[in-house]
Amino acid sequence: MQNYEISEDTLALVPYDKGTMVYEANKQIFINNEANEIIYNSCEYFGSTYEGRRIGTIRLTGMTHKLPVIIEESKRIIFFPTSSPRLNRCVWLALKNIKNIEKYENKTKIIFKNYKEIVINCSFATINNQLMRACRLESVLINRN
Repeated sequence: MQNYEISEDTLALVPYDKGTMVYEANKQIFINNEANEIIYNSCEYFGSTYEGRRIGTIRLTGMTHKLPVIIEESKRIIFFPTSSPRLNRCVWLALKNIKNIEKYENKTKIIFKNYKEIVINCSFATINNQLMRACRLESVLINRN
């Protein structure tokens, strides 16, 4: 197992061949851990547990499933899942690094602020909904300070 902690440069965690392809601003890295493990380890690295972050999101927003997660509060690093995190195919996306999303056949193209693009095997409606839920979490986070 490799240690990888999410940073402000992390764009996406995409399940890939018994591991995760990590997309960063300037490179891609293959990590031998599942995307969920990277999320869990990163929460702990920044001083909380994934379960604690989940409970925080529930209390702040009232959402109950496919929850966005605050990885690091002061830098507003928030990731959101494209499907249930219990599924191995779940992709995690960094809210603050997304510039736009577009329909692409039956999938969704994610365009990041650095203009890097990836195509996710998930419907536009699902990604758009998850993006809005993550924006709601960020708004609550900002407005409570």
